[in-house]
Amino acid sequence: MQSTVGLGLGLVAAPVISLLDPTLMPGAMLIAAVLLPLFTLFQEWRHVDWKGVAWGLPARIPGTAVGVWVVATLPPGALAGLVGAMVLIAVALSVRSFRVRISPGSLVVAGCLSGFTGTATSVGGPPMALLYQDEPPSRVRATLAAFFLLGATVSLAALGMGGQLDSRTAVVGVAAIPFVGAGFALGNVVRRRIEAARLRVAMLCVVTVSAIGLLTRAVLG
Repeated sequence: MQSTVGLGLGLVAAPVISLLDPTLMPGAMLIAAVLLPLFTLFQEWRHVDWKGVAWGLPARIPGTAVGVWVVATLPPGALAGLVGAMVLIAVALSVRSFRVRISPGSLVVAGCLSGFTGTATSVGGPPMALLYQDEPPSRVRATLAAFFLLGATVSLAALGMGGQLDSRTAVVGVAAIPFVGAGFALGNVVRRRIEAARLRVAMLCVVTVSAIGLLTRAVLG
């Protein structure tokens, strides 16, 4: 999904991993996700909005610090519920689309929010994706890939320094990398044959069900 429409890896995989084993979040998802932006940038680096990345990335640092604190504070079940809530918010923003002008101020706000949500739940794409939603698809994919790659590296370093990234989580994340690569290859084929808008709608339906499941389990304990 992410190699086709620009985001989707965190939205699709984070709820599933949280349902299966919330103790693996967000570290395993962040490790697995690092590979995909590299592939995207290799193909489309010429389309990156580096000015936007330069404004948004530094703002991710304070958001990342808050995200590390949340991961250290919340029990796994509550963290899974937070993942579900974040996914539903992302779906709502995608369905009820509204334009936010790209500016230094909006990039800083989006970068900070992305740092928090990306570190706490591994779903850090929606704030930046909202800003770039009306840009050409290649620009969206390339710019989000650059931001994801650099941002995920910052989040992983912060989680490691905060003691929230153990060896088991790292092993699971690394083991998932080949499947991310397979998904990227499949996305390259699919986006030439199927309209991206239809795939996006299907993705949003699937992740909504997953998110509701997470929130239900968090409420019922």
